[in-house]
Amino acid sequence: MKKKKIIIGGVVVLAVVLCYFLFFGKSKKSSMQLVMTKTSRSTIENSVTATGTVEPVVKVEVGTQVSGIIDKIYVDFNSEVTKGQLIAEMDKVNLQAELVSKNAELSSSKTEYDYQQSNYARSKVLHDKQLISDTDFETATYNYEKAKSSYERVQSEMIKVRRNLEYAIITSPIDGVVINRAVEEGQTVAAGFSTPTLFTIANDLTQMRVIADVDEADIGQVEEGQNAQFSVDAYPNDIFEGKVTQVRLEATTTSNVVTYEVVISAYNPDLKLKPGLTANVTIFTLQRPNVLTVPSKALRFVPDEEILASMGLTVENPGQEAPAGKRIVWLRNGNVLQPKVITVGTSSLNVTEVVDGLSDNDEIVQELSAEAPAMANGSSERSPFMPGPPGGNRNRR
Repeated sequence: MKKKKIIIGGVVVLAVVLCYFLFFGKSKKSSMQLVMTKTSRSTIENSVTATGTVEPVVKVEVGTQVSGIIDKIYVDFNSEVTKGQLIAEMDKVNLQAELVSKNAELSSSKTEYDYQQSNYARSKVLHDKQLISDTDFETATYNYEKAKSSYERVQSEMIKVRRNLEYAIITSPIDGVVINRAVEEGQTVAAGFSTPTLFTIANDLTQMRVIADVDEADIGQVEEGQNAQFSVDAYPNDIFEGKVTQVRLEATTTSNVVTYEVVISAYNPDLKLKPGLTANVTIFTLQRPNVLTVPSKALRFVPDEEILASMGLTVENPGQEAPAGKRIVWLRNGNVLQPKVITVGTSSLNVTEVVDGLSDNDEIVQELSAEAPAMANGSSERSPFMPGPPGGNRNRR
């Protein structure tokens, strides 16, 4: 039993020593590496994103100002129409009957007016000769003015009746395509407080636009003339080009989110874009092609003399500060790091434009990087008891 306890104790001690060795015995100090990079030519872009709706540039809703029954419809969805073309007719029986009635009323009022006008003229002559009393003359004048007013009123009503009869013949106001038909033959429409819409006609479907809702945080960067790209779910692999043509001033608030409408032109020669499609828009608020750039990390690099000395490197003028409006990058000349004053421009993501101070393919220091020493197979050492990274056993393709 004593021997058995000794063996068990030895195994436990050995296990503890092995675990200590696995977790702590193989740790090694990280090595520092000076990462260098070269200046390069690239395009700097900043953009904002938004969603919007594809619409025709010119879209007219055709309605009617008179109530009645739709008698005939001459066009359908997607029909091409020209300006002045007959597209529908309303039942004109009641309107024509009203026209006949007003004609009769106009004729009657005209007869009354002519009679009272002649009577007034005679009464005026007699009154001037003092052959009739003032009361008779005033009566003749009153009847004349009343007949005149009645005649003029019926004349204006006659104009309205004729115009309503014209409204029963519905024509296209523009050249275009019918994108919506809201009525059927035999349907009754009532033009009460608002004009009912019968058809919606788009002028030219090869010229479309996107009405995008841009967040208030981004609207300050958006200006007319900026380039834009957008995609639609109907054609996920196609990218459509456009330009910002208008930034509307009126704000829209939805669920406490404030947005502004931005109009983007969209050339549509192959008629892929259809009214009502949802567009995912990218507006390029900054585009500077083929400019000299450096990684933004290089502008933030500050040499540490102690670490660099352990690497066998020295720093020239370590305390040098950049003049106002300038930045400092570091060049490597052998084992010496030298400061270089440069002028920078715009930035985008991880790169910054260099306006002055560097040339193409100049090599500068980007950063100091700490890397753990690797094993011969290229993978770092780790405990066999620790879980591996996700997907570590998957085959690479």
